[in-house]
Parts: sequence; C-alpha cells; structure tokens
Amino acid sequence: METLQRTANRGSISTGPYQIDNSLKFEADNREYLRWNDISSYASSTRKKTFSFSAWVKLTEVGSQCMIWSTAANGYLTIQASGVIKWQQTYGGVQKTLNTNRVFRDTSAWYNIIIAVDSTQSTEANRSRLYVNGVEETSFSSATYPSQNAEAQNVYEQHHYVGEWGGGGSGWCGYIANPTFISDAQITPSDVGEFDEDSGIWIPKAYGGAISSPSYFLEFKDSSNLGNATSGLNVSTLENITSADQATDSPTNVFCTLNPLYNYAYGNTITEGATKIYGAPNNWGGGKATFGLTSGKWYWEIKQLGNSNTFMGLQTDGEDNISSGNAHSQNTTVCFYTDGTIQYSNGSETGTGASNSIAANSIVGFALDLDSSTQTIKVYLDGSLITAFGSSGTANLSTYNLADKTVFPFVALYDRTVNMNFGGYTVSTISSAATDANGYGTFEYAPPDSYFSICTKNLAEYG
Repeated sequence: METLQRTANRGSISTGPYQIDNSLKFEADNREYLRWNDISSYASSTRKKTFSFSAWVKLTEVGSQCMIWSTAANGYLTIQASGVIKWQQTYGGVQKTLNTNRVFRDTSAWYNIIIAVDSTQSTEANRSRLYVNGVEETSFSSATYPSQNAEAQNVYEQHHYVGEWGGGGSGWCGYIANPTFISDAQITPSDVGEFDEDSGIWIPKAYGGAISSPSYFLEFKDSSNLGNATSGLNVSTLENITSADQATDSPTNVFCTLNPLYNYAYGNTITEGATKIYGAPNNWGGGKATFGLTSGKWYWEIKQLGNSNTFMGLQTDGEDNISSGNAHSQNTTVCFYTDGTIQYSNGSETGTGASNSIAANSIVGFALDLDSSTQTIKVYLDGSLITAFGSSGTANLSTYNLADKTVFPFVALYDRTVNMNFGGYTVSTISSAATDANGYGTFEYAPPDSYFSICTKNLAEYG
C-alpha cells in the first residue's frame, strides 16, 4: 500500500476568504456522535440514486476503525484500522464498496473527504466517486459499483450518523468540521474547496448550492446548540456531546496536539482529541506534540492530575522511537519534574526545590523563546513564573543540548494522567478563556507578552 502523509491541509498558508472557526471533538470510547432521526420522511426514488456527503476530518487515533458518517450497518464512510478509506452502501441487498489503496494516517492535519453518488451515470466508475483533498481516488484494492439506476437501501430508510457506525460500536476519534449531506446532487470537490494559488494546499470554501431539508450543513458555531444546522435539517440527537466538545482546531487554523504515532516502548493512551494522556500502567509512558518548532515564541499549558511522577518539557526530533529506557532521560530531552527537579541529557539532574513542586490539579505553563540569541524556556505554575531554572526562571536551551534543534513539547508519565492544552481544545475546564495576542487559543492563564499558541496561523506569521 502507498502511504499518504503530509499532504493534508495544515492551514498554514493563505486560507482564502472562507474561514472555519470551529470543529467538534469526538471520542469513540465515550460514544459521542450526531444523529438525524427523520430522514425517512424525505425518501424518494430520485434521492436514493443521487446524494453526496462531505466533511473535513482530523484523526487523533490510528490503528482502529474511525467512523465518519453512516446511514445503517451497511452504509458508511470510514477510515479503517489499516488507514484505508472505505465507502460501503447496500443496493438490492448487495453491498457495494470502495477501498482505497492509499493509507491516511496523518494526525497533524485535516483531510477533506467526499463521497458523491449518482447511479444514473452511464459510466460505472462515475456512480460512486471518492475524493480526498480535491483529488479523486482511482486506485482501489477493491471497487464495486451499483448498477445503473439502482436505489441505495439505507440512505433514507435509516437514521444518519456523524461520528458513529449505524450498527453501533465504531466511532470517530478526532475532530470533524463542516459535515455536509447533499440530497439530489452528486457534488464535486470544487463545490466545497479549492487549491490555494500560492501553496497548492486544498482549502475550504462555502458551498454555493441549495441546502434544504433533508440536506444539512453544520458549522458548530453555537456551543449552546451544536446540533443547530447552518442550513437544512437540524440534528435530532447529540449523543454525549456537550458545549465543551466545541473546538477551535479547524481546517483553516490547525492546532498542535499530541501525536498518537509517537512510538514509546512501554506505551501510553491518548484520548480527548489527542489532548489527554495516560502513562503506561506501572511503568513510564511518553507523549510528544505533532508540531516541531525551530523559531518563534510559543506558549502551552499542562494540567497535572496527580501529584508526582510527571516530567514536562521539550524533546528533539531525534527521539521519535524510544525502544528502551525512560522517555524523560534521553540525550536530547529537558523536562521539569513535579518535585522541582530538572532532568536532562541522559538522566542528569539539577535544580531541586520544594518551592517548585507541583500539586495535583495545578496548571503548568511553558513559554518557549526560539527567536532570541539565547534560546530559552520558562515555566509558570498557576500563572506565576517559578524558579525551576534558577533565580531568573529562565533556562538556556544550549545548556541542555537543545539549541538550534527542532524541538517538540513533550511529557513523560509514570502511571499518571495529564491534560495538555495547546489552545485548540482541552478536556480541562477553562474558567478564564484567555487567548494569545492574536485572539487564538483558549488558556487558563494569559500567555506572556509576545508568546503565542502553537497553531498554523501563528506559525505562518512567526514560525
């Protein structure tokens, strides 16, 4: 199989006049999904032959089936555990499927996925068309198409789901933006997106066609009513979805998260939109951010849910696959430990002090300056600068062998849990809703002056 990575939308260049401000976070283990109950009242022969679905999606889990959209047990659009995209629909009791050869596993970016159906087409391959980021998929491990003028059985007879398999059990792990169901039309990529003239990146644009019931288009703008459609049919049921699941991570401003592809020997569990990490039971686990940094001034927060056994700091791009040893004691890692210890360069240790220790539920803020001649990092505890790195509170990265390297926010845990907050989404309750100077991100404490959240709009300007 061909692996497709690093071609998805990172929103880092010009994103055009249309902006997507919000997405919705889904967690499969929590059974979080949207459901439309009253589709059947709109059933017609024409509609069963011609329809389309489009969505922007960002994965936060790999290795398990992630369901984007479904109409019943045998009608669904999904990214399989292997990373291939699968479309399946039932016609006359027979399942028709498309399985891509390409694999989609990029957890740092957004994909626009479209399935466009019109069984009236004379050319077989035109009756079910699958597009990813503006390009039609034509290479399939298996491809079967409906016969001409065949009627899909499940599109109107069953409820519609976003983030859930209609048969139950498989859900979406990650973010979804702009889910769009179009009745009576086989759309093309140009209806919902375009290639940026300067970068060549596929970017969203507003759908220009009519969207009325039973079609639907959601932008998740209103946190108090996330099921309210921008156009068309409103969501009937928000299953385990609350206002807290609204996110600002979007195809036009992609935020840093934890990388589930990071390979650590003892394992870990990453959930909640790749912002919550559990360390390995009775052993060390590690988590690394999706975005590497070489310049700019950046801020992020970590909520420590226990009161010990957590290292928080930076790791270079040379520590991608840790097969043995502790994640926090690699040669190009510097971490602040919960008891006030600084750990660096193969387990070297300095700077202990009880005054720097972190209590449970405290929020630790990091301010990283890669623009100064002396690249530095500072640590804040519940909004106040602490002396973890000496009386000035400032650490010179060259002291720890990290200067002039690509560095990643990083955490190592021993049987512990932390909530990460890069600004786009966090499972932690945020009371102050502080943003950076550009208005991006949502933090408990305001970033220091001239420090910014790690998102692609800021990276394009400062990174």
